[in-house]
Amino acid sequence: MKITEEIVDHIAHLARLRFPGNQKEEIKADMEKITNFMDKLSEVDTENVEPLIFMTEELNKLREDEVKIDISKDDALKNAPKKDSDYFRIPKVLDK
Repeated sequence: MKITEEIVDHIAHLARLRFPGNQKEEIKADMEKITNFMDKLSEVDTENVEPLIFMTEELNKLREDEVKIDISKDDALKNAPKKDSDYFRIPKVLDK
């Protein structure tokens, strides 16, 4: 597929991109490399190849959820810049 300047402009418009200076020529060259590579892939014989559904035969190995205390409240609040009994204090973000 031949990449024209109109195709580059159209794709740039869709992606809301601007290419200053000679960047448009560089993008055009990169797009031509990509389409040439895709054309090369279409030459591969896939007649007797089954479609790939999963990348691996492995199943998800899940672990049981276990409740455990890694850090105490006091340790968590020890280095807090501001705290209020059992809670972190943060600056007000939203005004009512």
